[in-house]
Amino acid sequence: MTRYAVIGDPVAHSKSPRIHTLFAEQFTADVQYAAIQVEADGLKSFVDEFFSAGGGGLNVTVPHKESAFALCASTSIQAQLAKAVNTLMLDSNGELFGDNTDGRGIVTDITENHQVAIAGKRVLLVGAGGAARGALPALIEQSPEQIVLVNRTLAKAQTIQNEFADIARVDATSFEALDRKPFDIIINATSLSLHGELPALSPALIAESTCCYDMMYGDSDTVFVSWAKQHGAGVCLDGLGMLVEQAAESFLLWQGKRPETQPVIAALRR
Repeated sequence: MTRYAVIGDPVAHSKSPRIHTLFAEQFTADVQYAAIQVEADGLKSFVDEFFSAGGGGLNVTVPHKESAFALCASTSIQAQLAKAVNTLMLDSNGELFGDNTDGRGIVTDITENHQVAIAGKRVLLVGAGGAARGALPALIEQSPEQIVLVNRTLAKAQTIQNEFADIARVDATSFEALDRKPFDIIINATSLSLHGELPALSPALIAESTCCYDMMYGDSDTVFVSWAKQHGAGVCLDGLGMLVEQAAESFLLWQGKRPETQPVIAALRR
């Protein structure tokens, strides 16, 4: 049996163990997957010990994605652009390799599972942490008309804007300076929903055709999804589909096979 886990703080809410158990059943793979709370000051020692003991792979969630990136001996291009990882494994040399499957996960969920086009659309990305960084490369690949990055600390958004300047234009702004015109897609890449809080967004940003997407998820609507519904957004989604899709990409890295995601999403919704 090969051991896998998701690590974060908090992590008790995670559905990743259930997801990977359902994935493994599709291939009758003998795996064990757990959710383990790891505090920031114990991240490196936990990762070292996990792989030294024969662990097969780790998923990384908030708030460790950027710190885990710094631990890696090598990373994928997506992880390098994001400066954050959500998937860890040992490479053929036994060294720590990191990838970021978040972007592929959210784009697949939005465009394939929900048939919402990103190409040619105005996208508002809320937050400037590891989740936002992870989503940006894949969002850029979809060729939206505009990507606006809004963050409470403007300097953090501007840092990301400058880092991606050679790849695509990303407009950075503060909540106070954000132009109050509707966007086609609004993505909440903050972890505020985990604490029952909302980013400081105006309802004027929402039109009937707007797709509002919260990267977080829960057993019921997150506060962001509830807010979007209240103000008339046409499509309101939580991050469960993204979670399953990015998990499938991680499973592919670890096992060499990509599982079917639709049955897993349906099972979790039930």
